[in-house]
Amino acid sequence: MTIADSAAIHPSAVIEPGAVIGPDCRIGPFCVVGGEVTLARAVELKSHAIVTGETEIGEETVVFPFSTLGEVPQDLKFKGEKTRLVIGKRNRIREGVTMNAGTQGGGGVTRIGDDGLFMTGCHVAHDCQIGNKVILVNNVALAGHCVLEDEVIVGGLSGVHQFVRIGRGAMIGAVTMVTADVIPHGLVQGPRGTLDGLNVVGLKRRGAGRADIAALRDLIGELGQGTFRETARARAEAGTDSELVREVLDFILGPSDRSFLTPR
Repeated sequence: MTIADSAAIHPSAVIEPGAVIGPDCRIGPFCVVGGEVTLARAVELKSHAIVTGETEIGEETVVFPFSTLGEVPQDLKFKGEKTRLVIGKRNRIREGVTMNAGTQGGGGVTRIGDDGLFMTGCHVAHDCQIGNKVILVNNVALAGHCVLEDEVIVGGLSGVHQFVRIGRGAMIGAVTMVTADVIPHGLVQGPRGTLDGLNVVGLKRRGAGRADIAALRDLIGELGQGTFRETARARAEAGTDSELVREVLDFILGPSDRSFLTPR
């Protein structure tokens, strides 16, 4: 066990032998920290948080009460192999969040980026790969092997099917079931999610101009007329599109055999 001198640990917390607690960490009452856990500088575990398994948490991340991080995956194929959960810097993991370790068949690591907000009751399943500045609103559930790129927002009470990819800057409305890949900067709404245009507010906040937004709208209209991959391949081969459009094309032609959510 390695505990930095500047760490503050409540007397009721349980720190198992082998854990590494970095400088300026704060561990509140009735927390449990497993023997293979590493907490970087200034991580805070509020009361009753549980961090177990081979789990790394990046600096200045705050874990709120009753969250459980690093437990074994909810996968019947899991047979106790050594897998990990890696959480980045400055995340806010709110009350009752669960994040599971990976599986051997899924690469062995569930990975969370930096600067995310995971609101009350969210679940991140085994082998998910989550980017930076992602927001999961209350009670979002991600199934295994999902990929969420940077700056994705998923509305409350929504679910994401296993192996689904959601591209950078996409926004999923509340109470939505996402069963297929979502293109970058897409807007998805409805109980059975459909592509309902662009996340225009997000694009403007990131500095996209009118011409870029218009080009993306034209692309969505073109994609809706045929098959996504064939249309994207033809556009990519032409090589005349803007950087934002090329980002969407690269995503569509990326390493996935899943279908895509299409316009209404």
